[in-house]
Amino acid sequence: MLTSAILMIQETAAVMDPAAAKDYLSLLGAAIGLGLTVLGAGLGIGWIGSSAMQGIARQPEAAGNIQTSAIILAALIEGAALFALVITLLYKLL
Repeated sequence: MLTSAILMIQETAAVMDPAAAKDYLSLLGAAIGLGLTVLGAGLGIGWIGSSAMQGIARQPEAAGNIQTSAIILAALIEGAALFALVITLLYKLL
């Protein structure tokens, strides 16, 4: 489905003037980049949460340490995702 959408946009861009075509294709690239960034961050934080819950279930006395580590890792993933979003938006604007 994504391939057919990209082909449709490329065919439409061939008919447009080059400046408008560049704008539309860069908007498509930014949208795909934003979607992949959010998807990756969501999966990463989900895996951290899942692993943390399994670790706490196996060793309840270490719950504080595991929870602290999971929060720090989730914050690092959020920071990397925010950095990727900013780079993607800057790519679109420039």
